[in-house]
Amino acid sequence: MDMSMGGSSAPLNDSGVDFGNETQAFDFLQLILDDSELQVVGNAYARAFWYGIVVVIGVAAIFNIIRVMTLKLRIRMAAKKQVRPARPKNIVMRSIATVTALGREIAYPRISPASGPAWFKVPTFGTILLLLAYLAFVLVLEFANDHVPGGQHYTALGVRSAWLAVAQVPLLILLAGKYNLIGLLTGTSYARLNVLHRWVARMLLLLATIHLGTQNYGWDQYGLRKLEWSTDSCPPTGIAAYAILLWLNLSTLAPFRYFAYEFFVVQHLVTFFGFIIAVMMHLPSTALYSRVYIYIPIVLWFLDRVIRSLRYFYNNVRPGRATFEAMDGDVTRIRVTSKQVRSWAPGAYVLLSIPAFGFGQSHPATIASAPTSHSNDLVFILKGHRGFTNHILKSAKSSSALKGTEETPPKSYVALIDGPYGGQHSDFAAFDTVVLISGSTGVTFTLSILLDLAHRASTQSLPVRTLEFIWVVKDISWIRWISDELTAANHQLRTAGIETAFSIYVTCDSTFSTFSTDEDKASGCQCDKSLGPCCCIDAADDEGMVPTKSEESAGPAVCSDKSDSILPCATLISGRPSLKPLLWRLLDDAEGETGIAVCGPLGLSTTVRNTVSEISDERAVHKGTGAQGIYLHAEDFSL
Repeated sequence: MDMSMGGSSAPLNDSGVDFGNETQAFDFLQLILDDSELQVVGNAYARAFWYGIVVVIGVAAIFNIIRVMTLKLRIRMAAKKQVRPARPKNIVMRSIATVTALGREIAYPRISPASGPAWFKVPTFGTILLLLAYLAFVLVLEFANDHVPGGQHYTALGVRSAWLAVAQVPLLILLAGKYNLIGLLTGTSYARLNVLHRWVARMLLLLATIHLGTQNYGWDQYGLRKLEWSTDSCPPTGIAAYAILLWLNLSTLAPFRYFAYEFFVVQHLVTFFGFIIAVMMHLPSTALYSRVYIYIPIVLWFLDRVIRSLRYFYNNVRPGRATFEAMDGDVTRIRVTSKQVRSWAPGAYVLLSIPAFGFGQSHPATIASAPTSHSNDLVFILKGHRGFTNHILKSAKSSSALKGTEETPPKSYVALIDGPYGGQHSDFAAFDTVVLISGSTGVTFTLSILLDLAHRASTQSLPVRTLEFIWVVKDISWIRWISDELTAANHQLRTAGIETAFSIYVTCDSTFSTFSTDEDKASGCQCDKSLGPCCCIDAADDEGMVPTKSEESAGPAVCSDKSDSILPCATLISGRPSLKPLLWRLLDDAEGETGIAVCGPLGLSTTVRNTVSEISDERAVHKGTGAQGIYLHAEDFSL
């Protein structure tokens, strides 16, 4: 039969075969199933897949090394008092900056559906392009030179897809581990790699479907499917592996994860091991060496678990103590004193467990503090929803009530910490202009960056000349969550000679009228309580006059500025920020690359992404106009 890669056998045909004779039918079926040559070809294409993956990771690693070295060089140049350290100095760096700017303009944008379930998220254009390239690469490997004539045509397709499917498993595990080689080499966070992890699982399901479909269709061509299923152990073990894989993919959809995340994690782990066992049973005895693609991910998974377990044991050999403070907006401010966890990157998060409020449960929480602030304590700001966060909120409110009646020290609880993880973004201290944008409790991410910058600016010269801090909240009282931190950071930054501007945008506050003046109304902002909660509306709009009721809904960004006694260093603005003119103004004044960080609801991060990409294109960044680059890091609210 012709294997299309050097095979010289004649095509298999059914000439002279009496399929009514069970012996002849069985013998012909064995010829169809003979993969002595097909498996060699399949293994070669599986290796080709990994050659491609290694090349992609290698290229990404090179860009990551260049990025890290460039940022460190900028900080060293600033320490030497060199001018414009965040600006590319030579033709090589300018060329890299141009390529980077083009890539960012393509990769940053994201589509946010105007309607639909809250859990439905469309990946960024960059992720979509990467996934399309991945799909095209795998499909080329599946169908290229895979036309085997005769009775083994569909067997060849099925064997090739089987090898490619099993080759996905190591990549699946590499992208799943919190400590993994890909993240280390490329500087990509676990959260971002986890998105790719889910799509690799879907590719595995696609290849398994091709394998299942082509094999069965090939047997059906000769009426041999029933005979194969009754005489071979591969079909039943294969269908078991396929059913488990299908469930693994369905259960990772957002509604399942959001419904009960702790249960999802446990069942996902148990189900995955069931899948591995089923695959091991399914792999044919004629190609046992294919099990290397299963042994490798098992080793990788255990290595990740060993590292995590050792670090977890170290973090909690002397458990931390957590205290709670109930704050406005159904928020709990948690402060954990830990003798073991003493350092973390700005923007990092942990899996926080407080056994008194749910044994064995952990909750992802971004660290709002920096190692140099709050006496090296970890500070978290958690919105009360249900389960763990709701129990903590109730306890904090109860403690606050008792504190008002008698002077007692705040009650503390044992806190167990897994992590820290994340914080794998560019060093914002290496940019000329820094813009920190957040919504609601997303401020924990930008606050940690702000505190880190403030401390470093007070001890050394940095490239940063300008810093803009933008926080979108529903209620003015939410400012108290971090008012002390913002005041201290503002003082440190201004003392270091960095131009700062703190803007708090209030979208919906029932008491905002107490902050309104005749001047505010004249500028186009008024409070009309007949429309419901006092939100920012456009007084000049005779038709709209509809209050904005949440961060997610659309609405004009209007109203005048007014400082608040809660936070004298900040400007209060009713409405939402009009990002394009704000960013354009900052970029016009920038003398080097601008770094933007955003964290908050999906609508906010999507708006920032699309605005940055649009501005970069309109300003022709690094395309001969003199406009400097724009780096963006977006953290979304998601599991």
